[in-house]
Amino acid sequence: MHGFREPNTGPGRQSDSPVPAHVALAVNGMGSFTWDLTTGEMRYDEAGLAVMGLRPEEYDNRPATLAGRMLAQELPEIQAQVGRALKERTGYSLYFRVRHRDGAVRWTHTQGTVLCDESGRPRHVVGVIRDADQELRALDQTRELRQAKSDRRRQADIVAHVNEALAPTVTVDDVAEALTADRLLYRLGAASVLVGLLDQGRMGLVGANGAPDDLLRDFHLARIGDPLPLSEAVRTREPVFITDREEFARRYPGLRPYLHRVPLATAAAYLPLIAHDVPIGALGLTYHGKGRFTHDERTVLTALSSTIAQSLQRALLYDQEHELATGLQTAMLPGHIPHVPGLTMATRYRPARARGGIGGDWYDAVALPDGRIVAVVGDVQGHDVTAAAVMGQLRIALRAYAAEGHPPATVMARSSAFLAELDTDRFATCLLVVLDPDTGLMTSVRAGHPGPVLRRPDGSCVWLDTTAGLPLGLAAPAAHPAYTTAETMLEPGSTLLLCTDGLIESRTKDIDQGRDQLIDAVRGGPARPDRLADHLLHTMRAYTGQEDDVAMLLLHRASGRQHTAPQMAVTITPGDPDSLQAARQALRTALHRWSLDSLSDTAQLLASEMATNALLHTEGDATLTARPVRDGGRVLRLAVTDTSPASPQRRAATEQSTSGRGLMLIEELATDWGVEPRGNGKRVWCEIPLHPG
Repeated sequence: MHGFREPNTGPGRQSDSPVPAHVALAVNGMGSFTWDLTTGEMRYDEAGLAVMGLRPEEYDNRPATLAGRMLAQELPEIQAQVGRALKERTGYSLYFRVRHRDGAVRWTHTQGTVLCDESGRPRHVVGVIRDADQELRALDQTRELRQAKSDRRRQADIVAHVNEALAPTVTVDDVAEALTADRLLYRLGAASVLVGLLDQGRMGLVGANGAPDDLLRDFHLARIGDPLPLSEAVRTREPVFITDREEFARRYPGLRPYLHRVPLATAAAYLPLIAHDVPIGALGLTYHGKGRFTHDERTVLTALSSTIAQSLQRALLYDQEHELATGLQTAMLPGHIPHVPGLTMATRYRPARARGGIGGDWYDAVALPDGRIVAVVGDVQGHDVTAAAVMGQLRIALRAYAAEGHPPATVMARSSAFLAELDTDRFATCLLVVLDPDTGLMTSVRAGHPGPVLRRPDGSCVWLDTTAGLPLGLAAPAAHPAYTTAETMLEPGSTLLLCTDGLIESRTKDIDQGRDQLIDAVRGGPARPDRLADHLLHTMRAYTGQEDDVAMLLLHRASGRQHTAPQMAVTITPGDPDSLQAARQALRTALHRWSLDSLSDTAQLLASEMATNALLHTEGDATLTARPVRDGGRVLRLAVTDTSPASPQRRAATEQSTSGRGLMLIEELATDWGVEPRGNGKRVWCEIPLHPG
């Protein structure tokens, strides 16, 4: 190795003699070796032996002696690489570990070059060897740093994914659906997820993905005191991390029979969901192929549980407000519609499909002492609790003014002044009609509301667009009358429709299209008001998507005696377990009497769903009614009336859910369904057609 010089031997003196190669190698912590392939001897210089942890007197030039210092598990790979180098007549570069006499294990690096004779046969291998322990340890540290950065980046991504999934959620069902989505589960790297909420000392499972169905069924609403991981996380308010299946079975013996259903699960995390220092539920995650939870992973999962808890708390508050507002809105609708000789009426109210929409739509009918009827529909601005509350107050005020016998325009003007005095910054649209069933004289007045639709006895239809005044709550100029009235004669056999704009408005279509669509639907609908009302809800919902609440009231002036359809009614009592079975038997008997036996299975299923829901969520009796309706009695209408004003709510039912499919079954098996307020209760109905053949 040329170019190296010996150090100075004195001040100002340099030597021109080259430094021997072995000295230069030793200075750099390296040694050299020569391997005679003919004799098998492998000679190392002193520096090379030091790297191998040997003294000169301990080495006999045999490769086997060197192998004794190497780790047995690494020898096969070393021998394979050296063998390939000899075969290919090239060289090799190896990293391996050697054990020194003090027991220390150090990394070593060696390079060798194969030298061949004139015939091309390998004769010698010459090379160098050095201590590589510090180099590889530094490399390991670099790798660990890179891995740590990668892990932190992944944990940050997990936080971002969860926040992204929770951002659009509003209700508890929204949150549960977001947390159990396949996409989020993949991003979390988890195999299954459970979401539980506290419910009066029990853990109710509100969402799941990847968990066995029977486990969900058996442990839904388990007591908080039971030895279960979700319950333990809530009781102790501390996360539970498990990485050993046997430990899991010991801690939760009740879950041992279910472990074979998830044979690949190797770890689990159960996190308490605590909002404002109050436990509200728990989140469970299982993993495949995971052997431990790092400190960073535990920190991130704990932080995520706080984020999820806050989202669930907001959703719980929203659901409570939504339920309160829905109950308030429903309770403020009239409990019954008066019976007026010579007039048939039908009412419908259907909330918007969009979640979170609490509206101020209403209908009402007041019978006057002289035999006339006052019919009203209206809509208070907004979709919140305030809108529902204002609607209730305004409906009562308008009803009182009408009952006092004031002219229609005066009733409207006083109602407008009443709303303005409430100081709610809300306005309302309204349509009021006074009809005399004996003469057919109809007087109408509008406050910024769509006019009524008239269907004449010959089937022709028209919008009765009269002059509209300002919405209620807005002051009109003093020089102009606030409201004007219009008179129309209703012939016997005519039908009048009053509705809110949710029946015709769509975000994606022009209002005139909706008006034309409604005229077509009224023209082609059934004659009877109740059937026509259902027909309009079904037809117009397909057109508008029903993004807003709908309230409607239909009045039909009789032209002759009306046919009364057969009907079955039976009471179901919560305290009598046999009453539901008796109701099903009565339904089977009635269907046989009406020659509708082919509908029996479907009718019993839907009747059971509606009745069971009523029994679960109300405290009083429920009444099941059934009767053949339109198309010559070839459509069956089922209805269950109960004592709760709360409307049934759609829930996010996954494949693992044990409940929440009632409305889905009704929508799939019935052609139409709806909810009718009935005083302090409601009626849930659906219709099933008798298909040809």
